[in-house]
Amino acid sequence: MRKLALTAVLGVLTVPALAVTPTMASPTAEQKAEFYAVCMGISQDQTLCSCKADAAMTLIDERFMNVVIVSMKGGSPAAADYPRYNAYVAQSNRVCKPNY
Repeated sequence: MRKLALTAVLGVLTVPALAVTPTMASPTAEQKAEFYAVCMGISQDQTLCSCKADAAMTLIDERFMNVVIVSMKGGSPAAADYPRYNAYVAQSNRVCKPNY
């Protein structure tokens, strides 16, 4: 029982580091539209791209949305952004590709 409680607490503590906080600006509608368009250009999977675009709106902030979009277009995140980028990809996959 203690392990379950500890796991739940740790899960709660790690998610806020990824989520948008009140001091950070949420992604814009324009960024969401660009994310969706780039995703569709890559995968042509409307369901996946809609889910990922919606998830990005709650998982990352405006600045980081630009990092993600640039990465989707073939760029690379800055070294300091890699841990957060990998965490975002894992979380969005958990939401949008549960059996992945």
